[in-house]
Amino acid sequence: MKVVIAIAPEKYRDEELAEPVAALTKAGIAFDIASTRAGTCTGMLGGKTVAALSFEEIDPKNYNGLIIVGGSGSQTHLWDDDMLVRLAIFFHETGKVVGAICLAPVVLAKAGILRQKKATVYDSPVSVMEMKKGKAMLVSQPVVTDSRIVTANGPPAAKDFAAAVLKELKDEFW
Repeated sequence: MKVVIAIAPEKYRDEELAEPVAALTKAGIAFDIASTRAGTCTGMLGGKTVAALSFEEIDPKNYNGLIIVGGSGSQTHLWDDDMLVRLAIFFHETGKVVGAICLAPVVLAKAGILRQKKATVYDSPVSVMEMKKGKAMLVSQPVVTDSRIVTANGPPAAKDFAAAVLKELKDEFW
């Protein structure tokens, strides 16, 4: 089993990456980190990580899930990234797990996969507007799962988000 974690090249939220990485590592699930470009990426809190792949280099057939990390960089770099949107659609349409936290659920809304699905997002005027445009049914909870899609509303929910994604990955469906 393998997961791809999508992050912004700058200003991703450090703990929203760290918690899923820790949970996947503990569970023995392999992962690749990807971004708009391969190379060093910098978090909002100063952390650095290397994206081994650009979104264009991902073969989604090789992965069981997609996790999109939030942070202010997700609005700038991920919301309108056509390749990431296409990846989210592919993962969803093929029954794979899709997770997004903080501002990143907007990518899923723009992909059209949150239509009539329960979801949550970091509460900002623009993120809420984009989620509503995507016809998501917004729920005021830290973590929401609906049809193998896991969304979370920000850094305090990162640990529970990671646990919810793991639960979906370990579902007997696989």
